[in-house]
Amino acid sequence: MRNISIIIPTYKEKENIFKLTSKILSLYPKTIIFVIDDTKNSNLKNRFRSNRIKYFSRKNKKGRGSAVLYGFKKSLQYKSSNIFIEMDADFSHNPIELKKKIEFFIKNDLDLLISSRYLEKSKIINWPIQRLVFSKLSNMFAQLLLNVGVTDYTNGFRIYSRRSVELIVKRCGKIGDGFIVLSEILLTIKLNKFKIRELPTIFVNRRRGESSVNFKLIIQSLIGILKLYFIKINNSP
Repeated sequence: MRNISIIIPTYKEKENIFKLTSKILSLYPKTIIFVIDDTKNSNLKNRFRSNRIKYFSRKNKKGRGSAVLYGFKKSLQYKSSNIFIEMDADFSHNPIELKKKIEFFIKNDLDLLISSRYLEKSKIINWPIQRLVFSKLSNMFAQLLLNVGVTDYTNGFRIYSRRSVELIVKRCGKIGDGFIVLSEILLTIKLNKFKIRELPTIFVNRRRGESSVNFKLIIQSLIGILKLYFIKINNSP
C-alpha cells in the first residue's frame, strides 16, 4: 500500500491554497497534505475543512527550500508515508498530472522523479521571455557545474521515496534556504547513487498570488550553485 504525503510551501497564496488542496483531495482522497505557510500574520488552520490537511504557519518568509525541508520533517513523522510529493501552491503544477507520474515512479522504483519543463513534450505557458531565458541559462549553468544528468534543476514539482526524504532532511539546507535547495537536493541524491528520472510537464505561469522570485534570490541561487560545485568536487572519488 502506497501512502502519499504532499508538501506545499505557500507565501501570500490564500486565494489558491484552498482551491488547490480541495482539488488534490478530490482526486486523491487518502493523501495527507502539509501546507507550510510563510505569510506574515497568517493563520488559516481553522479554515481547512479536512483533517487530512496539516497546516503550519511560520509567521515570516524564510525561503521556499526551507519550507519544503520543514514539511519533509513533519511528514516523516507519519510512518506509513512512503511517497512524498513537492509542488507549488499557485496551480503552476497541475495535480491532474500526479496519477501517471506516481504510477511511473512506483513502476521504476525511483527515489526522485522530476517534472521537467525542458523535455521535448513539455510546455511552458504564459512565462515572460526574460524569465524563460534566465531559467534556461541557470539550468545550463547548473548542468555544466553539477552534471546531475537532468534537464530541469529548478522546478519544484517532484516525487520522492522515503529513503531520499530521510537523506534530504539530514544533509540539505546548509547553503541556503531558497530555490537553491532544489539543486542541493538533486546533487545530494546523485552523490548517494539514488535513482533519478524525469517526465515532461505542462508548466503554467502563476495565476494569482505573489511571485517568490526576485533579483536577490537569483544572485543567491547562482552563488549557491558555485558552492554546490565545490561540494561535488570534494565528494568525488
